[in-house]
Amino acid sequence: MSGTHARRKADHIRINLEEAVDFPHLTTGLERYRFLHEALPEVDLDAIDTSVQIFGKRLQAPILISSMTGGTAEAAKINVNLALAAEAAGVAMGLGSQRAAIEEPEQAYTFQVRKVAPDVLLFANLGAVQLNRGYGVEECLAAVEMVAADALILHLNPLQEAMQADGDVHWGGLAEKIAAVCQALPVPVIAKEVGWGISPRTARLLLDAGVMAIDVAGSGGTSWSEVEYHRAADARLQRLARTFADWGIPTAESLRMVRSVAPDIAIFASGGLRNGIDIAKVVALGADLGGMAGPFLRAAVQGSEAVTAELQAVILELRVAMFATGAANLAALRTPGRLQKIDTFAA
Repeated sequence: MSGTHARRKADHIRINLEEAVDFPHLTTGLERYRFLHEALPEVDLDAIDTSVQIFGKRLQAPILISSMTGGTAEAAKINVNLALAAEAAGVAMGLGSQRAAIEEPEQAYTFQVRKVAPDVLLFANLGAVQLNRGYGVEECLAAVEMVAADALILHLNPLQEAMQADGDVHWGGLAEKIAAVCQALPVPVIAKEVGWGISPRTARLLLDAGVMAIDVAGSGGTSWSEVEYHRAADARLQRLARTFADWGIPTAESLRMVRSVAPDIAIFASGGLRNGIDIAKVVALGADLGGMAGPFLRAAVQGSEAVTAELQAVILELRVAMFATGAANLAALRTPGRLQKIDTFAA
């Protein structure tokens, strides 16, 4: 690992900031939904309650700063800026994959943000496929304890691994190993895709394994196929990445699918969310949190104040969307009929 892993992480930050890495054609599906506007909302804007409780912690808004980075000095600064803003706004935060710090403990500081965010709902993160590469409960517990996390994300990225020259493509028998971690870990386990969505079949496997939350991380935002295209070492891998540029389950559809088979666990929706209306839409479709990465990454390289400003803007957009639909709280936002398929509005 060492230098190769650090270079990969640095490449991922640079490419996401500098290159066009959105899906070429596939969208999140959220554009197919519109809220029914209420000209007489019967609620005051300043009375809107955006709070939500997840894993015993109350958040001020249903927003997750999605897992992004770690393992480099630049990533350490980004994580501190994200954490400062998350603490100030009262939202949740996920860390990037901590494999670098498990294998090289001197990298742990790039993930450790508790000192600046003592109260934030914080998620540790490891790649699920590492459970097929010798990782087990011990490493998962180490990741959690390293950052004093409230839960552990096991991220699922088989397609991304298949596009990397040195990718981990041994995924057989993984559900059983995820189940062993869920049973032994003292904190909740969250299963998360990285941008291609979760299907009903996968959701059932994860439910049976004992995960406490699923982040659908659907298609339509950042395409990691496009990111890997810019990292590809040869023409064969470039072609592979471009061929799969529009692969995946759109965020809105993945969310609906997973909620239908998993009515009782927490569901997070990320993948192409860009503003407070998108957050409102995924909540209305059944998500407990809406996750965003790209807008916060671009702000974080400027400083924590820029992240805070972005969060404040998104939360205001969410509040106004709730106000204009007459939804005083998140439960009311989920009332059937508030969010409608766009063809409902057709003449």
